[in-house]
Amino acid sequence: MTNKQEILLTGDRPTGALHIGHYAGALSSRLEMVNSGKYKSFVMIADAQALTDNADNPAKVRENVLQVALDNLAVGIDPSRATLFIQSAVSEIQELAFYYQNMVTVARLQRNPTVKSEIAEKREKFGSSVPVGFFTYPISQAADITAFNATVVPVGEDQLPVIEQAIEIVHKFNSVYGDTLTVPRGILAANENARRLPGTDGNAKMGKSLGNVINLGDSADDIAAKIKTMFTDPLHLRVSDPGHTENNPVFIYLSVFAKPEHFAAFMPAYANYEELAAHYRRGGLGDVIVKKFLNEVMQETLRPIRARREELARDPGAVMQILHDGTIAARVVAAQTIARVKRAMKLDYFG
Repeated sequence: MTNKQEILLTGDRPTGALHIGHYAGALSSRLEMVNSGKYKSFVMIADAQALTDNADNPAKVRENVLQVALDNLAVGIDPSRATLFIQSAVSEIQELAFYYQNMVTVARLQRNPTVKSEIAEKREKFGSSVPVGFFTYPISQAADITAFNATVVPVGEDQLPVIEQAIEIVHKFNSVYGDTLTVPRGILAANENARRLPGTDGNAKMGKSLGNVINLGDSADDIAAKIKTMFTDPLHLRVSDPGHTENNPVFIYLSVFAKPEHFAAFMPAYANYEELAAHYRRGGLGDVIVKKFLNEVMQETLRPIRARREELARDPGAVMQILHDGTIAARVVAAQTIARVKRAMKLDYFG
């Protein structure tokens, strides 16, 4: 099935407030795409998917639905331009996933690099008892994507195998039942550093449970304190020492967030990131100065987001109403997809 208009599906798992890794890797490009006017946009709060590894703590997921909605609205996602909805409240997605289960083998799921990686990360939590829902989440994601006829799905590099599996499911379904589903494509963030921002401690993975994140709603003091203690180059012991910018979180963050206006306002001795990084690499530039600059950059970036978030948080009922209205609109689209799928599968018994 083909669409004249591009359709964007994106979203977040509500397992905690969103942080600058989410902003760099997803939210900033999401905002740009939504505002471009090129897409019919759907933004999903993936609470059902979050339950695949939080089934024993549903309160955590429920509480963070509002937090994730606040973060999306705070960065500028406009509900008049994008449909914000709650995944579990669109039951058509789960019905689609049920049908797709018959089109994927256990062996194929076991070969999926993303599934293998995720299971390895959760080994301590699950041991050898991996929940079926966690194991089969690529099928669930295929249902998310196809329910809304999405043509474009922004993803991180680690999620590309999931998109590939969704495409396989679409091709298999269409080959068996006729041209019914839309073939999606995954797109990556343009800035490679933005695709997977490291933690402030230098850990390749940023996560709230690791205590190495800067949240979108952090106070100015919290941001300053976290940047002050950030990991840099362990070999850069003296200001005069040549420094390394690769695998250095301070410089990775600057490569993602520092704009020309930041240099003009806070670091006028350098025209751009390349000049600053070159000075650090040849020696003569201290970490304290660079961290001070990064703090200015992050404060400027997050200040308006934090202000909007605080204002929105004063009326949680209004935010939930946005989600309610968006979910109703999402169900209308998903119901049309289900009707089309059931006709193709000869399951439309009552017309």
